[in-house]
Amino acid sequence: MEKRVYLDNAGTTPMVPETMQAMDEAMHQFWGNASATNYFGREARGMLEKARHTMAKSINAKLDSEINITSGGTESDNTAIYQAARARQNVGKHIITTKFEHEAILRPLEDLEKNYGFRVTYLDVDENGQIDLQQLRDALDDETILVSIMTVNNEVGSHLPIHEIGEIVKDSNAWFHTDAVQGYGAVPIDVQADHIDLLSVSAHKINGPKMIGFLYRRDGINFPSLMRGGDQEMKHRPGTENVPAAVAFAKAIEVHFADGQRQKNADHYVALKKRLIQGLDDAHIDYEINGNLTDNMAPQTINIWFKGIRNDALLVNLDLNGIVGAAGSACTAGSLEPSHVLVAMYGDQSPRIHESLRFSLGMTNTKADIDQLVAVLKKVIPEMQAEAQKTIE
Repeated sequence: MEKRVYLDNAGTTPMVPETMQAMDEAMHQFWGNASATNYFGREARGMLEKARHTMAKSINAKLDSEINITSGGTESDNTAIYQAARARQNVGKHIITTKFEHEAILRPLEDLEKNYGFRVTYLDVDENGQIDLQQLRDALDDETILVSIMTVNNEVGSHLPIHEIGEIVKDSNAWFHTDAVQGYGAVPIDVQADHIDLLSVSAHKINGPKMIGFLYRRDGINFPSLMRGGDQEMKHRPGTENVPAAVAFAKAIEVHFADGQRQKNADHYVALKKRLIQGLDDAHIDYEINGNLTDNMAPQTINIWFKGIRNDALLVNLDLNGIVGAAGSACTAGSLEPSHVLVAMYGDQSPRIHESLRFSLGMTNTKADIDQLVAVLKKVIPEMQAEAQKTIE
C-alpha cells in the first residue's frame, strides 16, 4: 500500500508544525491560571488576550471583547441558539434557519420547538445548495428573533450568500447568526460588512487544536452564559481558560490568514479538484457532482455521486486501500441515516443520498494524493460493480 491519503479535512485537520510548536511552548511557559492575579496568571492572561486579538482581527470584529473563547463549534452554536432564544423570547419566539444546517444548530432548534414553544422556519435549499432569498424575506415577521444560516455547508461545500442575508436581516427585529465553522479561513468573512451579530468558529478545522473555538457576539448583544460557574470570559463562559490551545489557535489563524495565503490555498484546492474530475473522466467512472464546481462553492470541498455504488461499501474499500474520505458529516458518520443535507437538496428518494462521498482538501494535500485516489477508484469501482452484478444474477 502507498501512503495513506487523508481527504476528510472538513471532519478535522492535522495540526501543522507551527501550531504544535506554539502549543508546546505555551504549555511550558504560560501554564498559569489566566484569571489569577499572580505573576504566572498575568503572563498567561497576556498570551490569552493576544490570542483573542488575533481572533477578533481575523473577522474584522470592532472589539476584542466581542470574542468569547469556547470549546469549539458545537458549544458556540448551542450558546448562540439557546441563549439568544431565552434572552429574546419576550420579543418573539420565531427562528429561521435552513434545512441543511449542522446538527449543532438543528438539534437545539428541534428542542426549542418541541419543549419550549418556539416556531422554526426551515428554508429550502436547491440542488446547488443555495437558498431563495425571497423565501427568507417572506419568512421574516415581527416575532422573528434569530436567523441562523451557515456560511459554508459542511457536506457539499456550498457558500451561502452571507452578505445578502445580513443586508436583509439587519432591517428586521432578528439577530443574524452564522455557523462559520467550515467557511472560516476558506472564504472572506467580515462581521461588520456582512452585518453579522453572532458567529461560530472552531480551531481544528484550520490546523489548530481540538476543543477550542470562539463565539463572536456583537457589542451590545447581551445574554447570560450557557453554563454556570465562575466569571471567566467576561462572565460569558465559566471555566479555567485553555491558554495553550488559544495560543495554538492564534498561530493557526496567522498561518491561514497571512497575506495572500487564503487565495493561495483556494487556488491549490481548485486545481486539485479539477485534477480529480479529469482523472474520473479519463477513467470513465460514472459520477455527478452534488452541487457544482463553480458558482458559490467553497474551494476545499467536493461531494460526488458515484452512480450505483453504495457509499458505505465504497468508503470501506477506499479505507482498505489507504484513502480516507467521508460519507457525510463526521458528527454523524456512525449513523445509518442518509445525509440530511443531500435529502434537503435532492429529496429522500434520490439515489444520491446512499451513493455519494465527500472529499475535503487541506493544506497538506498534493497532486500525488489525488492521483492515488483516482487510481484506487479506478480499481475498486469496477470490482464493486462486478460483485453487485454477481449478486443480481
